[in-house]
Amino acid sequence: LDPETHHPVAKDKRFACDLAFLGNRLPDREARVEAFFLDPASRSGDQRFLLGGSGWGDKQLPANVAWLGHVGTRDHNAFNVTPKAVLNISRDSMAANGFSPATRVFEAAGAGACLITDAWLGVELFLIPGEEILVARDGDDVAEIMRTLTPQRAKAIGASALRRVLAEHTYALRAAAADAVFRRHFERPTVEAAE
Repeated sequence: LDPETHHPVAKDKRFACDLAFLGNRLPDREARVEAFFLDPASRSGDQRFLLGGSGWGDKQLPANVAWLGHVGTRDHNAFNVTPKAVLNISRDSMAANGFSPATRVFEAAGAGACLITDAWLGVELFLIPGEEILVARDGDDVAEIMRTLTPQRAKAIGASALRRVLAEHTYALRAAAADAVFRRHFERPTVEAAE
C-alpha cells in the first residue's frame, strides 16, 4: 500500500451500490467474474451491483448490474469506499498458487473498503478473515455474505483492514524489511572468511 495514493475519501454517489467489482475483462478472469460476481448478482435482485473496467460492453449482464466502463485511477479510492462492499477476484494463476494477493487487495483496504475476496491460500497472512476481510469460496458464499452484511459490519471490517494495512503492509515497511534481510545477509561472515 502507498497511503499517499490509496486512502479514505468522501463517498461518491456515482459508485453507490451494494457490491462493486473493478477489473478489465481478461480471458483468465472472465469465468471467475461470472461465478463470483455475475451469478450472485443474478440471484440478488433486490441489491445493486457495479462493474467497472474495460471490455465488458458486449457482455450480457443481470438487470441489477450497471457497467461503468473504465474507472480512472483518480476515482479508485471513491470506487472502493462508496459501495457497501467491493470484490476482489484473483486471476486463475494467482488463485491456484496463493500467497500472492493482488495489489487491489491493499488498495481497497487502504481506502477503508469492506473487501470480499475469492479464497486463496495464505490470505490469513495478510488480513484476518471475518475481521479485516471476508472470504468467499464461490458465488454462493458471495450471495450469502451480501444477504447478511450490514452497513455497520461492512464499515467495521473496512476500518480494521485499513488499520492493518497501514501497520503492516505499506511499501515503506516492505522496503525496511527487505533492507534488514539484505543487511543481515551481508553482515554474516562468509565461509572463506571463517576459515
